[in-house]
Amino acid sequence: MVTILLLLASNVFMTIAWYGHLKYKDKPLFLVIIVSWLIAFVEYCLQVPANRWGHGQFSAAQLKTIQEVITLAVFCAFSLIYLKEPIKWNYALGFALIALGAFFVFKDYQFKS
Repeated sequence: MVTILLLLASNVFMTIAWYGHLKYKDKPLFLVIIVSWLIAFVEYCLQVPANRWGHGQFSAAQLKTIQEVITLAVFCAFSLIYLKEPIKWNYALGFALIALGAFFVFKDYQFKS
């Protein structure tokens, strides 16, 4: 559970670092890059331990999949709440297909020959 919570927190910071500046297009690009890097530093301080501690309980592929699904969920909330941009049906469908892909990453298929 610690891994999931750390990945969730890191993705909040990542989303803010990557997309938060979109409301500040009047600010100089160098300034938003510096601020984004400072926010991303916090993200890395959460994400690296999450992956280190989670590896073993989860495979690297599973950790990446968890991160991507969390990223999409956090991004949807951020887009709706902060950017005031709706999630269109085609976005939702695309995100759902990615989540469906996550199902296959966690399903343990063993083929017998």
